[in-house]
Amino acid sequence: MVCLLGPNGSGKSTLMNSISGLLRPRAGSIRFAGEKIDHLPPHRRVVQGIAHVLERRRLFPYMTVEENLLLGAYTVQDVPAQGLLEETYARFPAIREKRRVVAGVLSGGEQQLLAIGRGLMSRPRCLMVDEPLLGLALRAQEQVMSLLREINAAGVSILFIEQNVRRALTHAHRGYVLQTGRVVLQGRGEELLGNLELERVYFGKASRA
Repeated sequence: MVCLLGPNGSGKSTLMNSISGLLRPRAGSIRFAGEKIDHLPPHRRVVQGIAHVLERRRLFPYMTVEENLLLGAYTVQDVPAQGLLEETYARFPAIREKRRVVAGVLSGGEQQLLAIGRGLMSRPRCLMVDEPLLGLALRAQEQVMSLLREINAAGVSILFIEQNVRRALTHAHRGYVLQTGRVVLQGRGEELLGNLELERVYFGKASRA
């Protein structure tokens, strides 16, 4: 479970969009599970095992919860969609209750759970989530982070972006801090929590001896 940190404009979403294929890098290469993937279109990267939950959820608001979920299973060929739905509903009981409701009327927390559920419908090996806590109440934030930990414990790698540094590093195994497109700090979550250099990166403060 890895978090990407950094001030606005540091390149966090650009990096994630490049991994999922929404952007094409001008140099370098991207490898997933040892294989080069930067030549693949986005839908082929989903088949390879990468799911991307975009910032602000990007659900289809006039489609039902279940219709949104089924779109996540579009590339899955070896498992019936109904079976994937049942797995997802078992993990998201609140979503099951509203499966016939259009996504646009859900609360922010429910929409975030639905977006994550849609990503899981593709059976990913790596789930990328861009700002999962954005705009959520404290209770919903705790629910989302608990869910991400549960997904990770089940064997899915998690890469997420978060602006709340302390909350992110408390949950992440490792963190990477970006500044103008470069990694300036990295380490285990608990190590970075005590690193005074974070203040310089985020607030421009001089490092203290």
